[in-house]
Amino acid sequence: MFKMAKVHGVRMSSVAVRLDTVAGRSTDPLFTLVETIEALSLARTVDEVAAVIRSSARQISGADGVAFVLRDEDKCWYLDEDAIGPLWKGRKFPMSACISGWAMLHGETVVIPDIYEDPRIPHDAYRPTFVKSLVVTPVRREDPIAAIGAYWSARRQPTDEEVLKLEVMARAAATALESATMYAALSETLERRKFLLRELDHRCKNLLAAAQSIANQTLRRAPSPAEFVDAFTGRLDAMARAHELLTREQWGRASLQDVLDAALKPFGGVDGARICADGPVVFLAPETSMTFHMAFHELAVNAARHGALSCGAGKVNIAWSISEGAPEARRVKFTWRESGGPQVGPATRKGFGSRLLETVGTRELGGESRLELPPDGAIFRLTAPLSPRISQG
Repeated sequence: MFKMAKVHGVRMSSVAVRLDTVAGRSTDPLFTLVETIEALSLARTVDEVAAVIRSSARQISGADGVAFVLRDEDKCWYLDEDAIGPLWKGRKFPMSACISGWAMLHGETVVIPDIYEDPRIPHDAYRPTFVKSLVVTPVRREDPIAAIGAYWSARRQPTDEEVLKLEVMARAAATALESATMYAALSETLERRKFLLRELDHRCKNLLAAAQSIANQTLRRAPSPAEFVDAFTGRLDAMARAHELLTREQWGRASLQDVLDAALKPFGGVDGARICADGPVVFLAPETSMTFHMAFHELAVNAARHGALSCGAGKVNIAWSISEGAPEARRVKFTWRESGGPQVGPATRKGFGSRLLETVGTRELGGESRLELPPDGAIFRLTAPLSPRISQG
């Protein structure tokens, strides 16, 4: 199957000049064939190839009409035509019900002096047209990707020279189409490269800005240089793990379960014994995955230093659910609950982690979140509506 190549920014002037030359420089069919091959060598898109064929094929073949037909999976697509009367421009027919399809399926040139004496011709489709005889030659013998059809309004036997010229044009068109495909692929690759460089620059700037913000806030609230280094290094490690997860997901949506697994891995992971997690499949947008990862890291750090993960008997139970109701009213409810650890007292000050946990629901998701510190263990609750940032699997 041949796919149309769409390339933006192609210089059209050289092809247009060559087409003018083909159309008006000489009436000698052989000379026109040479000019046509030169024009095809300049074509950079399928439409340009079709335009060259349309402008010169009739003069070269002496036909009353020509059509340029593309193979579109199991269909023949009559892309362009030049004829004394309308043919089938823009229409598609099954390969098995079209003489152009027969030529492409068999990789052979078809010469039919009288279309009404050939059983391969769908006669009803031709009756409204002027066509009485034709030649169809495939573009590329092996695995044809298109065909050129020449049609006459009288019953006649096309000459060997006419057939040969059409076959030469078809071979040149095959080369031109392959060139157009490679040109389109190269242009797409270059555009993709530019996009990736811009995206990399954007993400690096965001990452550096986030690291700077974390450094400032951590430094502002660290009791000592040693504690600053410890907290800041842990947060940078958490950012690195989040980036690793998103890279593995090709910066698409990551599941809430995967984000939890990555964030809690340094703390023993979700093992079903000390740390349990359960809930339906929920996907997070890349930016939201990063924020959730940092929030889970802060919860785990606090649990490891002061809460349930600081002693052997402590446990963390993580659960989330999606409420019932109309799609626009459904909400995600997430709970982190600690138990079995040391008795928890009220917070004496708010650090980076506490502020992050209190704002993650409102800032990121349009919902609400809060950290509670009852004596028997910390509880973090988050509620948010389903949205492009957080969605049900």
